[in-house]
Amino acid sequence: MQHRYLQLPIPPVSSLPTSEGSPVDKACLRLGSRHLYTICQGAGVMSPPSQQQQTAYFQKQISLPSSKRGCHVMTREVLRQLPELKDFEIGLANFFIMHTSASLTLNENASSDVPLDLADDLERIVPERRDYRHLDEGMDDMPAHTKSSLMGASLTIPVSQGRLAMGTWQGIYLNEHRNYGGSRRLMVTIQGQKR
Repeated sequence: MQHRYLQLPIPPVSSLPTSEGSPVDKACLRLGSRHLYTICQGAGVMSPPSQQQQTAYFQKQISLPSSKRGCHVMTREVLRQLPELKDFEIGLANFFIMHTSASLTLNENASSDVPLDLADDLERIVPERRDYRHLDEGMDDMPAHTKSSLMGASLTIPVSQGRLAMGTWQGIYLNEHRNYGGSRRLMVTIQGQKR
């Protein structure tokens, strides 16, 4: 697996010098988006100050083990494969599942009944039926796609002092919607300031 770090300068928007009274300059400063900074530069915002904050980006693909159909708390497994998280003082971690028949969610990690009840509810909401048009890959496939869309393909969690800043009872769930889904890949992207 390859790991990539990229350092990009991001000046504090409040400290950007502007040309005289340009309405575009004022709008750019008010928005404060680092993505708009380049656009704003062309509209009259002068060069950034010499002292700049550095934002680091890190990306890694991890694999979750094959799981039976249902909802599974995977926080420990995700963190085991992500030791690089400890390098970040503050930021955001995005977890994106690279499949269309499984999903991610954040939910209670303490009671072993929660994953079972969640899986039962999903089965009631989207049962297997023979009237689906897409039946090429089995009866469980189209319901899996629907559940994946309902639950979502990604999570974004704050990072604080080298850890995921989740609530006491929150955990990362892999929701496996197929009977035999196999190993599932996650693309993890962390953006923030290094420690």
